[in-house]
Amino acid sequence: MAKKVLTVDDSTSIRQMVAFTLKSAGYEVVEAADGNAGVTQAKNQQVDLILTDQNMPGMDGLTLIRTVRALPQYASTPILMLTTESSDTMKQQGRAVGATGWLVKPFDPQKLLEVVRKVIG
Repeated sequence: MAKKVLTVDDSTSIRQMVAFTLKSAGYEVVEAADGNAGVTQAKNQQVDLILTDQNMPGMDGLTLIRTVRALPQYASTPILMLTTESSDTMKQQGRAVGATGWLVKPFDPQKLLEVVRKVIG
């Protein structure tokens, strides 16, 4: 059975590129346009990995991670930030709330797949 990845980003084009990259490698992809929708998707179905942007309307990525980590079924699920934010301070905040890893946009599809394979196989 294919591993399921939730991708959360307010940019339609980024969601489409991430979904295309992951689907072409055999992953199932669920999309959400902001943090609130991402939390709803995560509650409605179990996913194996969450990829989230930081800067989104409604709920940012750090808040999404904090919210999802509070759900027992996501205590150890890998969560990757895929964002334009690259400062050490932001990365430290990400680690503090439970981010597994950090990828900077624009992303290299091969690098994305390498990281995804590393965390969920």
